[in-house]
Amino acid sequence: MSHSFVSSLYHCVFSTKHRRPVITPELEERLWPYMGGIAKQNKMTALAIGGVEDHVHMLLSLPKTLDVAKAMQLIKGGSSKWVHETFSDRRDFAWQEGYGAFSIGVSQVERTTDYIRSQKAKHRRKTFQEEFIEFLERHGIEYDPKHLWD
Repeated sequence: MSHSFVSSLYHCVFSTKHRRPVITPELEERLWPYMGGIAKQNKMTALAIGGVEDHVHMLLSLPKTLDVAKAMQLIKGGSSKWVHETFSDRRDFAWQEGYGAFSIGVSQVERTTDYIRSQKAKHRRKTFQEEFIEFLERHGIEYDPKHLWD
């Protein structure tokens, strides 16, 4: 075979520093598209972006030359810098250091997109911490509860 073909889909989740509720509706309206632009500029495809005041979910398709750690660095770093430069009252805006990145199959794209777009309704019933632990457990990822939220 003379070409490489890769399907690399990730449901990525990360929160604001200390899970502070700083993503207002006005910020969200501009931040989600900006994050999608960072993805596009780096040859990723943001299939869905959504979240609430303290965290964001992204469904990303990554090119074969980009690993998920670099993708998160580009999106989180670029968007944080943009918020600081664009909103003078948001100099304290920051993302948490870590993230969750959960691989999905192409058959789960529609379901994951619906999940991301329904974040506001979901978080009327469940906290970010409860949701994130469910993701870790569903994907069989070991974690130490004592250090999960450091």
